[in-house]
Amino acid sequence: MLAAPGTLPSDDTGWSYEVKYDGIRAAAYVSDTLRLISRNGNDITAAWPELAGLAPADPPFVVDGEIVAFVDGRPSFEALQPRMHQRNRRAITALAATTPVTFVIFDLLHIGDRPLVDLSYLQRRELLERIGVQGSHWRVSPRLAGAGADLLEMSRQLGLEGLVAKRLDGRYLPGRRSPLWTKVKNALSTEVIVVGWRPGTGNRSRTIGSLLVAVPDPAGRLVWVGNVGTGFTRLALADLHIKLTALQRDTPPVVNGTGITGVVWTAAELVGEVSFTEWTREGILRHPVWRGLRDITPAQVTPRL
Repeated sequence: MLAAPGTLPSDDTGWSYEVKYDGIRAAAYVSDTLRLISRNGNDITAAWPELAGLAPADPPFVVDGEIVAFVDGRPSFEALQPRMHQRNRRAITALAATTPVTFVIFDLLHIGDRPLVDLSYLQRRELLERIGVQGSHWRVSPRLAGAGADLLEMSRQLGLEGLVAKRLDGRYLPGRRSPLWTKVKNALSTEVIVVGWRPGTGNRSRTIGSLLVAVPDPAGRLVWVGNVGTGFTRLALADLHIKLTALQRDTPPVVNGTGITGVVWTAAELVGEVSFTEWTREGILRHPVWRGLRDITPAQVTPRL
């Protein structure tokens, strides 16, 4: 189930608030062993060995949550980047020691032979808290006490991404984006599809200067929405350069690419996230800043209406 972007409810009655964590979404199937499934259906268990201690469980259960790297007490998506696509066992073990993660659990979907998705959010949360899922690398996301406006302001002061407001009587809707879960961010951000890059100058002369990014329109066509030239670490640039070199193509994958020059076009396979100040009237991102790659497919990027 995915949260719909929006604003705080006009009335806090009937809603619960949780922190919006900046991490990697995963469902955990916990029985004799642990199996972690990403948002796009991939088995990512091997990438996060420090979470294996969630198992065994009797009765078995399925929970929904976010894999988060905390730096100075705050979620850091940047800290997750070196681990997201790492599949070398030795490197994974080393990264788990230097950049450990926490699985922040916020919903219980199944326990024993009983599916729970048709129960209300409040009923599911009460059951989740009763099974006592707490450990060195996993914990339950707390329900926050207070008015939504006060909590959002507090999250801004703490440098957090925002809040998720959840209807107390809301069912769990697998695979759907619903305002029953509303994400309220302190800054604008959006998922984008990388469609090309421009070579850099100066200290970036041998790598990427900026990325060309796109989003689908309602008809499913890719539309270029701007260039992103800031927010990269040196490691992120090197990783992107390798990935995008392998995806190079001769023609633009966007419908409005005619006339854009000096670009190395790429197949539209990588999805990232950017923060930005606003959409211009022309549908271009203003002041976009790269936040990192997301482990989802282009088909999962929400069309811009």
